[in-house]
Amino acid sequence: MRDISGTPCLITDLSGRPVDFTYEHIQQYGSGRSKQETETFCGLLDLYYSRRDNIDSLRSKSEDLNKLLSNTATRLIKKMYIQSEELKACADRENLRICGDLIQANLYRIEKGAAECELENFYDENMAKIRIKLDPALSASANAQKYYKNYRKAKTAEQVLTQQIENAGNELDYVSSVMDNLSRAESVRELDEIRQELIDEGYIKARGRSPKREKPLPPREFISESGFRILVGRNNRQNDRLTLKDCEKNDIWFHTKDIPGSHTVIITNGREPDEGTILYAAQLAAYYSKARQAGKVMVDYTRIKYVSKPRGAKPGKVIYTNAKSLMCAPAVRDRTGKFT
Repeated sequence: MRDISGTPCLITDLSGRPVDFTYEHIQQYGSGRSKQETETFCGLLDLYYSRRDNIDSLRSKSEDLNKLLSNTATRLIKKMYIQSEELKACADRENLRICGDLIQANLYRIEKGAAECELENFYDENMAKIRIKLDPALSASANAQKYYKNYRKAKTAEQVLTQQIENAGNELDYVSSVMDNLSRAESVRELDEIRQELIDEGYIKARGRSPKREKPLPPREFISESGFRILVGRNNRQNDRLTLKDCEKNDIWFHTKDIPGSHTVIITNGREPDEGTILYAAQLAAYYSKARQAGKVMVDYTRIKYVSKPRGAKPGKVIYTNAKSLMCAPAVRDRTGKFT
């Protein structure tokens, strides 16, 4: 029988996707790839193809969600642009009020049927004259009231548009956070939970009777060198449960500053985490965020008791106070897939 030597190894990129397999000791990939040894060559092939098929299946199943979220984000951006342009048109509303005041103060000087008038602007320190258009079919008093009416309409429109733009911005933030969660999904179960969240939020129409829901996946869990548990949410719903329900008020909460990402929590059990644990948790928060590929990321952290959810806010949205900030690089996986 032919003697077969070598060690079967699976080569993956830093996201865990298989890119090659070998039975020799290779180094050409450098730090950009991880190596996982298997006991047998058959096991190596099974691992390679099953993992690749799983990733391809995830990509296929997530395509419709990505398309939905991308189209929704595009629609919101377009909507905000149109509303912003309409808001700019309201900026001249004070001039409408001034015109009304000037006409009202000079009723006796304005001829009936005039298409315009030129009046001194007593709001200007130099009393500069201002030319005001009139509706010849209306009296001077009625023209003044028309300017006041347009002023009130512009003022109301500004308030409505400002709120609409804020609402659209909040929704865009939510859609971006779901897209970020989707990009990091590692199993069909995670995709299913994201899909269910979108159904519950009205972005996807449920088909037929809803199946019985499985027990939610647990958060990702890590242990610092000093023994502290660190939990990381997988999606917005889990972020809410982790931060607002499952953890204690003195546990420490982390999140990338102004960037979509997972809620990350150090379970303190009444102890004070060391600096190494604080840094590790911040690095994990940076890794499980949209800024994963960034060189440096600003991460905020505070006690859970200072984190709250605004009334009516979308899943995953919280506000917080008493925070400290830490600039750090996202955590890095070593060749074995563990974080360093």
